[in-house]
Amino acid sequence: MIKNYLKIAWRNLIKNKAHTFINVTGLSVGMAVAVLIGLWIWDELSYDQYHDNYNRIVRVMQHQTFNGDVGTQNSIPIPLGYKLGNEYKSDFKYMVLSTWNFNHILAFGDKKLSQAGSYMQAQAPDMLTLKMLKGTRSALKDQSSIMLSASLAKALFGDTDPMFRPVKIDNQWNVKVTGVYEDLPHNTSFHDLAFIAPWDLFMTTQPYLKQARTTWGNNSWQLFAQLQPNADIDKVSAKIKDLKMQGLALTGDKLGLTFKAAVFLHPMSKWHLYSDFKNGVNNGGDIKFVWMFGLIGMFVLLLACINFMNLSTARSEKRAKEVGIRKTVGSLRSQLIGQFFMESMMITVFAFLLSLVLAQLVLPWFNQVADKTMHVLWFNPLFWIMGIGFSIFTGIIAGSYPAFYLSSFQPVKVLKGTFKAGRLAALPRKILVVLQFTVSVTLIIGTIIVFRQVQYTKNRPVGYERTGLIQIDMRTDEIHKHFDAVRNDLVQSGAVIEMAESDSPLTDVYSDNSGFKWRGKDPALQDDFGTIAVSPTFGKTAQWKVLEGRDFEKDNLADSSGMIVNEAAAKFMHFTHPVGEMLEWGRKFRVIGMVKDMVMSSPYEPVQPTMFYLTKYNGGLIDIRINPKMSAHETLAKIENAWKQYAPGSPFEYKFTDDQYANKFANEERIGKLAGFFTLLAIFISCMGLFGMASFMAEQRTKEIGVRKVLGASVFGLWRLMSVDFVVLVSISLLISIPTAYYFMHGWLQDYKYRAELSWWIFGATALGSIIITLLTVSYQSIKAALMNPVKSLRSE
Repeated sequence: MIKNYLKIAWRNLIKNKAHTFINVTGLSVGMAVAVLIGLWIWDELSYDQYHDNYNRIVRVMQHQTFNGDVGTQNSIPIPLGYKLGNEYKSDFKYMVLSTWNFNHILAFGDKKLSQAGSYMQAQAPDMLTLKMLKGTRSALKDQSSIMLSASLAKALFGDTDPMFRPVKIDNQWNVKVTGVYEDLPHNTSFHDLAFIAPWDLFMTTQPYLKQARTTWGNNSWQLFAQLQPNADIDKVSAKIKDLKMQGLALTGDKLGLTFKAAVFLHPMSKWHLYSDFKNGVNNGGDIKFVWMFGLIGMFVLLLACINFMNLSTARSEKRAKEVGIRKTVGSLRSQLIGQFFMESMMITVFAFLLSLVLAQLVLPWFNQVADKTMHVLWFNPLFWIMGIGFSIFTGIIAGSYPAFYLSSFQPVKVLKGTFKAGRLAALPRKILVVLQFTVSVTLIIGTIIVFRQVQYTKNRPVGYERTGLIQIDMRTDEIHKHFDAVRNDLVQSGAVIEMAESDSPLTDVYSDNSGFKWRGKDPALQDDFGTIAVSPTFGKTAQWKVLEGRDFEKDNLADSSGMIVNEAAAKFMHFTHPVGEMLEWGRKFRVIGMVKDMVMSSPYEPVQPTMFYLTKYNGGLIDIRINPKMSAHETLAKIENAWKQYAPGSPFEYKFTDDQYANKFANEERIGKLAGFFTLLAIFISCMGLFGMASFMAEQRTKEIGVRKVLGASVFGLWRLMSVDFVVLVSISLLISIPTAYYFMHGWLQDYKYRAELSWWIFGATALGSIIITLLTVSYQSIKAALMNPVKSLRSE
């Protein structure tokens, strides 16, 4: 019996090729979208679960209150780490102080590589449960040791055994390899940790850290911990809440008078998806994208299922005579039900298999756009259970109408021609078409607004000239020691207009400080300024806009106690004309200039009040403005030659400031591209459904069209008759989708302080475009039916 079901089902699918193609293609595209989004969500939800102690690892963070505003940061002072590690062993199994994951130069013989890594305390490998390929997790206990990832060990030593071989860090410190660990996967917070060096080496080789070890106001480091098995994270957070304020009070640090700090623990399970805080309260983070793409996946799949159900039910009404004949010759109702279900199941199985092929083909591009390294879970039983289960569910839902409704027909009525489907038979299909286009139009509007917000922020004036600027990280002191010589050589070569040193790039502010004093300051006012140490030529290199006063001058000794403020800082201090004002911050400074606000941190936020001052120390960064009259290739070659001459031990690596600024939009652009891709597929699926429905209606109304043509109806009139029903349905969907999209996207934009406005043209253009797409989709079948020779359609009469 099943063999006969399959054979008849196959014949019906082959007989109606167009109907089968639309059904299988639409459903497979919807399923492929669901597979891709499902893989993306799986990757997001499994973030950091590579570590065995995932549920007990925490990051120590702090809320800081300034002038009633609560800010949250993940940087902490060093003494907090030592205090927690020494005095709270009943709560913490491991306590790990760490530097930030910056690039350092690792050298073995003549081979020099710039790789990202951190100095971490010795318990880090145990806390992170690194998979050791060589050595043990206790490898960092030796101060002169280093642990390498497998890929870095391969890059440095090739096929040679790396154990106990010498490596030099930043051309200064000699260490030996004591361990090699498996590369961490992409979906971990430590995925780019190419090496780990001992924290004790860092503390003993950096002179400035001697004071930082006991300074509670210096928030420049990371602190990770693993809770004891029986420790409760909320109770431990409450216990350590006031430790920083107590430390400031004990050391006599007056910073505690200008702000309030509350220490707390943030679990690893929330680092990736729940990283945002507002006024000291966690308000989510990337979890909103998980929900958003989950809903998009559900809706796109729903669109495909709607197509399938619509076309299946529409087509099934034409099979009423088949049901009548089969019942007359003795078919049981159960056999008819089985037949219809078998056809639905066959289509869904074909669609599921095709969807896996489509997903596999698209996955490389999808990974590139989503910044992932996902793969189809071929060997995961849950993946197959969900895929097959959904296919069976879809087949049952789509086949239920023809199976149970048509199998109930009385054969006498059907064969005598007295069976009528009824005026309301098409109502469910019309409702589903409205739902389909409501989802599609909502996705279109949302995607347009996301792209518009990104573009609006990209066009925000940044206060300096980004084009032609490059940034070089200095991992050694050679360039700093010979800065004037390097600058003179490059300027005289014509390759460079100007260059400068700084301790923050033009696309970020690495340091902020409080405790400033100025004339008229309210004693209760809590201040927090971005503070950037620069060389005298920084302003000319950045080409910032001096609004009042003057820029730093290289040969003016008085500028060593001079300071330049931005507009936001002057406004915060209530100075309309700040030039000449005295500031006190450890020592006295005079404001010599005010510059236009520069967008250095988030382009979506207001500019931070920032101070610029001169330093004679190595800032760590070189900013270079290249000559636009010379080709970039020639310019970079000259800079590289100078670099090799003065810093032969450092690889020449540069970044264009334009690219660094563009990276600030990477997340929003990534989300926009993915949403746009899925929206296009949703429109494609919806149009396929419209095309199928238009084909069915044209076939159903063939005789009516023939009669109208005989009576003198024009082709345009018949086209309008066939198209108006679909335009009405799409218009209804527009009335639902436009306010829905406005509500959700208006709420989304509120997350950005610098945001685009919702313009009427977005909704108007989307509505017009939807109607045009509808007309183009149904016109082929409408015009084809209108041009048909009425003799052929009426000859059976």
